[in-house]
Amino acid sequence: MVMAYGGPTSLDQVEPYYTHIRGGRKPSPEQLEELISRYRAIGGSSPLLGITERQAAGLEKALRSRGGAVVFAGMKHSPPFIGDVMKDAGARGVTELLCVALAPHYSSISIGGYRRAVEEANQKLDPPMKVTFVKSWHSNPKLISMWAGRVKEAGRTAGAEASLVFSAHSLPERIIREGDPYKDQLLESSRLIAEKAGVQDWSFTFQSQSKTGEPWLGPDILDHLESLYEKGRRRFISAPVGFVSDHLEILYDIDIEAQGWARRRGAELVRCESPNDTAEMTSCLVEIAEQNGFA
Repeated sequence: MVMAYGGPTSLDQVEPYYTHIRGGRKPSPEQLEELISRYRAIGGSSPLLGITERQAAGLEKALRSRGGAVVFAGMKHSPPFIGDVMKDAGARGVTELLCVALAPHYSSISIGGYRRAVEEANQKLDPPMKVTFVKSWHSNPKLISMWAGRVKEAGRTAGAEASLVFSAHSLPERIIREGDPYKDQLLESSRLIAEKAGVQDWSFTFQSQSKTGEPWLGPDILDHLESLYEKGRRRFISAPVGFVSDHLEILYDIDIEAQGWARRRGAELVRCESPNDTAEMTSCLVEIAEQNGFA
């Protein structure tokens, strides 16, 4: 089962999606309108479900030549929910399940949430499945090569003098005090990708902070780009390595907000293409399945 965060497939699905993220608490009218406006700006829905379903289908097709396996797609915060998918898998006779969150870097908040959803769902099954959960795959060689290729491709457009900026979703600062490996894994991925791409001028930043009233990991990507601009940089490559699929954090936070900053500043920002459901992404998922004895 490949798992993704989820997202609304239409504007009228934004409220239930947002409510689920908030643990059942409805957002205020102002909060809801702000999120709806962002989805409206990217076309009225999230493409994440469709991409994830194609990733699952591509993986299942690739695994047929290696003995075969059924591949499911489950979402954390929108249908088809992880628990419902696991219930369906059990009804179809599945007894062993490999669970892969489509986010390569481990955090107790992000990946831990997927794991809790899997464990809770499995406890309700009779009998429960034998579950193998992949905690992280941030240094997977195919992941590194996939991103290095995208960095090189973006570099051909941005030029040799462009500054490479890696980014990932911010999380509350408290995870660092709690010993969470999230930031360290992100920095390791960034270093490996830059080395493979032959890029020395690179930096890392966070994006997509939520307004929860507590400090979040920074700097934010807009502040970071501004600081580089003040140092004389005018060309940038955006490599959002914390994500493998297009969704709001890519299509709005980078393609609209960050690109808007670049236009206002007279700078150039070239974003690396997301892996999405490409053959390279399928190959990466196949390797993860092989490493865990599912291929």
